[in-house]
Amino acid sequence: MSAPTVSATDNQYLEGFLAPVGREVTAIDLKVTGTIPEHLDGRYLRNGPNPAEEVDAERYHWFAGDAMVHGLSLRDGKALWYRNRWVRTAAVAGTLGEPRPARLDPKAGMLSVAPNTNVLEHAGKTLALVEGGGANYELTDDLDTVGTCDFNGTLGGGYTAHPHRDPVSGELHAVSYSFARGRNVQYTVLDTAGRVRKVVDIPVHGFPMMHDFTLTEKYVVLYDLPVVFDPGQAVPDSVPKLARPAARKMMNALAGRVSIPGPIAARVAADTTRILSLPFAWDDNYPARIGVLPRDGGADDIRWFQIAPCFVFHPLNGYTEVRDGQEVLVLDVVRYRRMFDRDRRGPSDGVPSLDRWEINLATGRVSDGVRDDRQQEFPRINEALTGRAHRFGYTVGTDGIFESAADMKSSLYKHDYATGSAVVAGLDPDLLLGEFCFVPNPDSRAEDDGILMGYAHHRPTDEGRLVMLDAQSLDTMAAVHLPQRVPMGFHGNWCPR
Repeated sequence: MSAPTVSATDNQYLEGFLAPVGREVTAIDLKVTGTIPEHLDGRYLRNGPNPAEEVDAERYHWFAGDAMVHGLSLRDGKALWYRNRWVRTAAVAGTLGEPRPARLDPKAGMLSVAPNTNVLEHAGKTLALVEGGGANYELTDDLDTVGTCDFNGTLGGGYTAHPHRDPVSGELHAVSYSFARGRNVQYTVLDTAGRVRKVVDIPVHGFPMMHDFTLTEKYVVLYDLPVVFDPGQAVPDSVPKLARPAARKMMNALAGRVSIPGPIAARVAADTTRILSLPFAWDDNYPARIGVLPRDGGADDIRWFQIAPCFVFHPLNGYTEVRDGQEVLVLDVVRYRRMFDRDRRGPSDGVPSLDRWEINLATGRVSDGVRDDRQQEFPRINEALTGRAHRFGYTVGTDGIFESAADMKSSLYKHDYATGSAVVAGLDPDLLLGEFCFVPNPDSRAEDDGILMGYAHHRPTDEGRLVMLDAQSLDTMAAVHLPQRVPMGFHGNWCPR
């Protein structure tokens, strides 16, 4: 299936390695360089924005593009197939001239928000995820769209792009936000059968974007930071131009102050037109703080700790340890000093660094420091250690990513928190890397005994590749050559069969 090609513009998020691809492809028996480990049996899936129609480059925000999932099936040392598919929201189905999916329920979340941020498996379902009150979608094993997902009727009004799986219980923990919840964010626990078993509504002092959170063995850690709802950008294109000033005034009066009345929220959720801008921006007057909620507690049990203004998209991990009889919370994060201030079309404000916060939960003292000041993002660990003390972390170096596509340098770092060192993978400098996830080897005993896996773009050949590295040595094990470029997108995961 092909869609209209999005023309070159002065919007950097629609050009070069970020430019969308205009067709869906199914390819089998793909060329492989090196050797794919034979124990890998499953799919590597990655989600990201890929507009299916011409968009207004002046308004278009990178985070708002139509969702496209890229998948690669591996078994017995072979690459069986590659597929890329748009998630069939109502807007995408209309662009492609197809009927809408039969299951499009606005109770699951806003239908105008593209589910373009993450993709994973849980309780036997493949899920395309997004935040901010948008509906998430269920896909088939072959990446065709089934329809919206509300977890068997147990969760409405949207979910999150970044749930975290408890490595012991297998349950998914999440922190979600939506304008329809007013001045509350929501902590939920999704059991292994795919049903929500716990909900905690947590009051906050505004309407912040909470892209991600940190899960430890004992706590849920929230980042209440100064990127907040901007109602002037939230009115959809379906509202007539003459009515937009009044609509903006209403949104400004309601957003973050009260829960949107049921009929209004229902009408907004049912609107299937695209939202192309991101209605969040930096606010110098919004205090920055970290919230620490016991996993077995309620909203009254949360403690807040003030920090310097900043923004965090992605934590690496977090855990607690006892020092001199006092409990200390350790948080490793990728931190920005500002976000969505100068650039309202993407995350180019400031250079992210790998930092560490430590919170003494007995005294309330917060300390912070820079672990690595090189520009980097997409932090991952061996997720068997989610919420536990980790030694290793992996990040993608993104030098110059939004300054000049031709000059961008891409790296993969392995951080050793025991020695303080960081090793750089010896990769082809012409490869531009997306996020890499960690896949443990069978019966692995060392924390870094596994495989790093992710999509990359080879600039000279304009070729997409799935690259696999030995997580201990960072040596390249294999590369699967794909029939087209994979635009740099967001998050991906290994889904074992």
